[in-house]
Amino acid sequence: MQPTNTKKTFPAKPERHRRFGSTDPIPGSKPTRKEQMADLQNRREDYLFPIDHVGICQVQQPIRVLSELEPKSQTSIATIALTTSLPRESKGINMSRLTEQLEVYRQQGWTCQLAELCGFVAELADRMGQDNAEITLTFPWFYERSAPVSARTGLNHAEASIKVAYGKGQPFTAAVSLRVAVTTLCPCSKEISEYSAHNQRGMVTMTAEIDPASPPVRDWKAMLLEAAESNASSALHPVLKRPDEKRVTEQAYENPRFVEDMVRLVAADLYELEVAQAFTVECRNEESIHMHDAYAKITYDKRKEEEAR
Repeated sequence: MQPTNTKKTFPAKPERHRRFGSTDPIPGSKPTRKEQMADLQNRREDYLFPIDHVGICQVQQPIRVLSELEPKSQTSIATIALTTSLPRESKGINMSRLTEQLEVYRQQGWTCQLAELCGFVAELADRMGQDNAEITLTFPWFYERSAPVSARTGLNHAEASIKVAYGKGQPFTAAVSLRVAVTTLCPCSKEISEYSAHNQRGMVTMTAEIDPASPPVRDWKAMLLEAAESNASSALHPVLKRPDEKRVTEQAYENPRFVEDMVRLVAADLYELEVAQAFTVECRNEESIHMHDAYAKITYDKRKEEEAR
């Protein structure tokens, strides 16, 4: 018995598109050349208010990250916001120039070093014809971590963020941030229980304002990581064998921390960092025996001490 040929035959692709709703282009009367098109954004009039920040956000780009810890050079994915100022008499900005600026730096193999970002925002303000420009990058930063007993290694990660701002005739400003996961063990639970104590995952977020003209000698990411982990009940580890688990469990029991303890201890470390002109420390403990989270926050500006002298 001969096999039946069941191969389907379709109309040509243009006909298929037509059947599913595609139509021919309509004749147009508006210009197609850029120099003949209306430029609404550059119209001058009284538009009621100047705008502090206007631009684009949630842009994702690969970025090369340099690190004090292994891996010392890595490629991460940054979520980027780019903004400039806009005077009252200007209707809008040329937003395509923002992504054009990104592409120029991407092709140059840019990194998220402070000096490069200062150059970026200064060029951006000039390209946009504005007095102010700002860039914010948020990206996962990976670092190698060894287990405390077996020394087995793996990669941990924290969320890093950098904001650099330029203002015409003013010094650059920069704020760096790191969000780190740690273990915290409840001091109250340890105190009142005959045995054991409940612990939780703590999320520590540290933001420090630094002077880009006097960047830190060490990697700021490593310094903030150390401030969070050294004050926690225990750091987190990607690889733990049984002897390692015993060590970190006992370490957490020996170092109980309330959320209030965490922000105060981390704040003390940041206060001692000369490069940190001002800082904010937040801690949120994801409680293991409650439906709610515990939260604390400290904000401190060392520059006010100098003003008071």
